[in-house]
Amino acid sequence: MSLFLQSTWAITLELAPWLLLGAVIAGVLHVALPPGFVRRAFVGRRGVLTAVALGVPLPLCSCGVIPAGLGLKKDGASDGAAVGFLISTPQTGVDSVLVSASFLGWPFALFKLAAAGITGLVGGWLTDAVTDADPVDPAPATAASPAPPRTLGAAWTHSVEVLRSIWKWLLFGVLLSAFITTVMPPSWLASIGGDNHLIALGMALLISVPLYVCATASVPIAAALVAGGLPAGAALVFLMAGPATNLATLGSVYRTLGRKALTVYLGTIVIGSVALAYAFDALFPLSITAPHHHVHEASLLAQATGALLIGMMVWFASEDMRAWLSRRSASAPTSASLTVAVEGMTCQGCVRKLTRVLGEDERVQSATVELEPGSATVEGNLDAEALATLVRSAGYEPH
Repeated sequence: MSLFLQSTWAITLELAPWLLLGAVIAGVLHVALPPGFVRRAFVGRRGVLTAVALGVPLPLCSCGVIPAGLGLKKDGASDGAAVGFLISTPQTGVDSVLVSASFLGWPFALFKLAAAGITGLVGGWLTDAVTDADPVDPAPATAASPAPPRTLGAAWTHSVEVLRSIWKWLLFGVLLSAFITTVMPPSWLASIGGDNHLIALGMALLISVPLYVCATASVPIAAALVAGGLPAGAALVFLMAGPATNLATLGSVYRTLGRKALTVYLGTIVIGSVALAYAFDALFPLSITAPHHHVHEASLLAQATGALLIGMMVWFASEDMRAWLSRRSASAPTSASLTVAVEGMTCQGCVRKLTRVLGEDERVQSATVELEPGSATVEGNLDAEALATLVRSAGYEPH
């Protein structure tokens, strides 16, 4: 249990700075970009290319990319642009490329950089192709809809709401990642798959898909795997699938973008990483005679952001618990039912935000919010004007 708790804390320290950075970026983009810019620039084939070009150099790791990518979607980007950003961004970054070159050589580092761009483009374009029949577009702005505030407070609120929408998946992913790290050390993977190329790639996938690994911090692990006998392609799979996927990311993609987008997202990474691993081993045979040693000590920033992230999760959990208890204690008899059309909701995060705002009002006994078509139905002791006021307080427009 002690080792499991240590692994949980270590993973939290790894992801917290990048996760909060991603949330900050999502909030800044939300208020800094002109209204309608995301809907114009991040749609279609060119929109996917723009998202990948933006994401490849950003220093965002596995969980840090979630709030930034889903924030783009919430602001109006297409599913394909969001998926392209989510696939390409966590695999690379200037720091990751330099560390990869140091441990595994420049051919490997540059090949990994190209692989991130290729898989991001393919995944984004395929997502737009398969979700074309049932797109989830933001509600169009109307003269009656107020322009969103462009302040630091609005950026903070947006960042928090993005984190709030995925906190349960993040917690689940961190705990399972810590469990896998505890019971399956890298040396075990190398000993199992060292003699068979296909088994080696399969084992690298099996471990890396649900695991949280940072693109930069995981390079020494990949180098140790190669030094332990695995082909370099297995290290490529580990460094592509590991940072680009984990249970937190998979759950968040499914929750926000749906089953079709998740299938393309995961399939692109799995098939693409294996195919590119075979290509790299054929073109650039690589061997490492001794693993590089990497000592990672948690910085003060990592500890502070880790504590902040845990505090935010406790806050989210307590709010969810209070809302649940409020619904449980509400008495259904003699309550009136009201329904109002709501404009401005773009994703399930908006649904959860409005549901929470309605549920926190003592006059509301129960609240049901639907994204398509946008509507809110409440049971309680309040009139239509009071319901409209609550909807506006959440940032949406009642009709």
